[in-house]
Amino acid sequence: MPQYKLDPEIKQPAYLQLYHQLRDDITGGICPYGTRLPSKRFLAAETGTSVITVQHAYDLLADEGYIESRERSGFFVSYREHELFPAANAAANAAAGRIGTLEMPEIHEISDIPLRGPVVSPEEEQFPFSVLARTARRVLSERGESLLQRSPNSGTIELREAIAQYLARSRRINVLPEQIVIGSGSEYLYNLIVQMLGRDRVFALEDPSYEKIRLVYEASGVQCRMIPMDREGVRLGALGRTEASVLHVTPFNSYPSGITATASRRAGYIRWAAGKDRFIIEDDFDSEFSMSTKAEDTLFSLEPLKSVIYMNTFTRTISPAVRVGYMVLPAELSTAMQEKISFYSCTVPVFTQHMLAELIRSGDFERHINRVRRRRRQALAR
Repeated sequence: MPQYKLDPEIKQPAYLQLYHQLRDDITGGICPYGTRLPSKRFLAAETGTSVITVQHAYDLLADEGYIESRERSGFFVSYREHELFPAANAAANAAAGRIGTLEMPEIHEISDIPLRGPVVSPEEEQFPFSVLARTARRVLSERGESLLQRSPNSGTIELREAIAQYLARSRRINVLPEQIVIGSGSEYLYNLIVQMLGRDRVFALEDPSYEKIRLVYEASGVQCRMIPMDREGVRLGALGRTEASVLHVTPFNSYPSGITATASRRAGYIRWAAGKDRFIIEDDFDSEFSMSTKAEDTLFSLEPLKSVIYMNTFTRTISPAVRVGYMVLPAELSTAMQEKISFYSCTVPVFTQHMLAELIRSGDFERHINRVRRRRRQALAR
């Protein structure tokens, strides 16, 4: 078992330093599947920190599916690097009638998984109207008649810069503003994605999932395949047996099942997309309100160059009345993708874009998110 050391010079909490070291050893194969991790007391003594710090790091790893706790036995690595054939062999195995996956056994059906309900009232999660009103007045006063100008097709540079900075802080997504496209909500962005990727594709969707996703895609002219889920996310074996070249997933708190994809399954999605001309649409609508003290890892942060399109909206975090969403395009394909939709005008008013940019820059947006997360944790503890 490797040794772990904490660096007091690093401006990062001790539990996060330990979390990252353990996670890297797990995903790097140093601690393979089934490995028993050191006890909390042993690791606390080795790193010169408290048992609570180690417990916090272990809890984060368990929440994300890297490890599992076994009663009276300790913590064991549950992350599997390979849960699916290499993409090049999938078609041949399917044609030969061999399933041959290394997917984890199906212990429970989706019907056994309780749906997640809110732990605080909707009123407690609403963005403070007084803050919105104050910000709107400030934007009107400072921007004046410039608010009547036409928006650039991808959105104002102010909002795209603010989103890029926010994603770097909160989601470990480091992108240029030029990779971001603003639009009036998810449904509009789904249509743009079809325009970019083409209608001659089959889209794989989670089963169950929000029905409107399928309806919008089919209305845009693409075929959809519903892929069953287990407790860890989309079943990779079932995905590999389809002709789909696009996978639309909600890795965190998928609706209506409430399933969060494990680290192993997220890695499996990325390996599936490594096949020729495959893409993942990562719909991240609810991750900001995670009750974990650390944001969930995104698929985009695992593969930011070629295959993942990240999506989110302000509908959940601010208000359903704010019909504004954004997508982040993979770095190497961003220019080519945007050329295919360059004739579309931005559908979000300039005033709304500047107001959102100001909410992010001022810190009001993140203060609201942190406030809701604290309330959720307190409600869960009661």
